[in-house]
Amino acid sequence: MQAHQARDLDTAERLYGEVLELRAAQPDALHYLGVLMHQRDRSDEAVRLIQTALKITPKHPDAHNNLGNIHKECGRLAEAEVCYRRALECGPSHYNALSNLAFVLEVQERPDEAFETYTQLLREAPTFAHGQYMMGLFLRNFAQNVEHIEQSIECFREAYRLDARNVRALEGLGVSLYTLGRHDEAREVYRDWLQREPNNPIPRHMLAATGGADIPPRADEAYVRNVFDGFADSFDEQLLKNLDYRAPEVLAGALGGVLPAADGSLDVLDAGCGTGLCAPLLRARARTLVGVDLSGGMIEKARARGGYDELVVAELTAYLQAHPAAYDVVISADTLIYFGDLAPVLEAAHGALRPGGWLTFTLEVLEGEGDRYELSSSGRYQHTRDHTQAVVEAAGFEHITIGMDMLRKEHGKIVSGWVVLARRGGNDMR
Repeated sequence: MQAHQARDLDTAERLYGEVLELRAAQPDALHYLGVLMHQRDRSDEAVRLIQTALKITPKHPDAHNNLGNIHKECGRLAEAEVCYRRALECGPSHYNALSNLAFVLEVQERPDEAFETYTQLLREAPTFAHGQYMMGLFLRNFAQNVEHIEQSIECFREAYRLDARNVRALEGLGVSLYTLGRHDEAREVYRDWLQREPNNPIPRHMLAATGGADIPPRADEAYVRNVFDGFADSFDEQLLKNLDYRAPEVLAGALGGVLPAADGSLDVLDAGCGTGLCAPLLRARARTLVGVDLSGGMIEKARARGGYDELVVAELTAYLQAHPAAYDVVISADTLIYFGDLAPVLEAAHGALRPGGWLTFTLEVLEGEGDRYELSSSGRYQHTRDHTQAVVEAAGFEHITIGMDMLRKEHGKIVSGWVVLARRGGNDMR
């Protein structure tokens, strides 16, 4: 277990195996080896091991909770809920199981039950910082009135007071304050945070996003890397809370209307591949499928998901510039929303495509006319349709189409995006 906690998985797996050679039915070894197997993306084996442990010790709340976590992270929410409820039957004060149960109820869009469970969690474990943070997010995501946003502010403040390492609580606090129009207070949160951590790119970027500093032409690399490495560590929650995330499917659908049959003949770049959600949608068309992302944590998730011939940790514009005429297709789902000035990256994408190649990407919608982009309080850029059309044309593309579609839900609201499809001139694409 010490090796496991130190993330030395090879040693831990070997030692768990030695325990089980000595005593085949040792329940703790079965349980924790199951957890390890899931960490190695062998989740079916993990489930079998923990279920075997529970036949021996059926009232072990930690084992029920960890089995629920595996089901949750595999998207099996009903099975996860059953496991968390069994954990609570065995250990009514098991606050991790209570927190996890509240989360899966929320994701299953059962907000009344989720609220009751979060309330019970904070009543039984008021000093559980993560519980305060989760309640803050829930109140903001499902807010029905101003009071709910105000309550989220108190939860975020308490979460940070209880655990000063939880900087996401500060980010949540700033967003809630800004949502209520308390812009000066939001900026003060980020200024104080930046004063305490002058080298932290998150408060520096968010201060600009709330109007407290000059808007950069694109998000700082360190900010993007920091944010998405953090997302990778909690990927299950980020994915589950965005079950309506549609950008990969929308872009794949746009390409389906212009590409030849899925005969595995194209060289495809997934630009900003994240955890690899585009891979299964592109694999049948690709002779080679390459994913590039600034976040090493996200690349590791994409590697575990599989489907790519190559995965690269790199800054996108520089990578495109270093690979002239290398691709038939470049697809970028919710990556260019971290670029305000799109000209450099689109010019690089044009150069990385072969004649006749296709580029498709998403942006967040900035309402209104005119050639404009803005940095929103979410930390992401939004672009007008006029600006998008102009900058894609200026990069040298033709056959440009720009449609609007729902990309995801956030804070309980639909996020609309531009879905852009454009072609590099020429006829040499396979």
